[in-house]
Amino acid sequence: MTEAQTVQALAALAQPVRLRAFRALVVAGPDGLTPGTLAEALGVAPSALSFHLKELLHAGLVTQERQGRHLIYRAAFDAMQALLAYLTENCCRGDACIAPDALACDC
Repeated sequence: MTEAQTVQALAALAQPVRLRAFRALVVAGPDGLTPGTLAEALGVAPSALSFHLKELLHAGLVTQERQGRHLIYRAAFDAMQALLAYLTENCCRGDACIAPDALACDC
């Protein structure tokens, strides 16, 4: 992940609704969620959520798939892992430490 991509991802997450939406999609796992289900779970108006999902999509943190008439949003686990790897790249001065293992995800 480049520095510019990292800044874009962090900027996308630096808003409460987007952070909550991303975390909900992480919890949902590979099944993802429809915008309506996500809006209801977060207590956010669907039109407002649409704006936030577009920001997360643009930052590469979520994916979108059309299934019939529905859109399914999923967390982009590869992008999440790349972001975490970028942030912890020089953890513990390059020595082995607990933090990178604690951040490992089998998603």
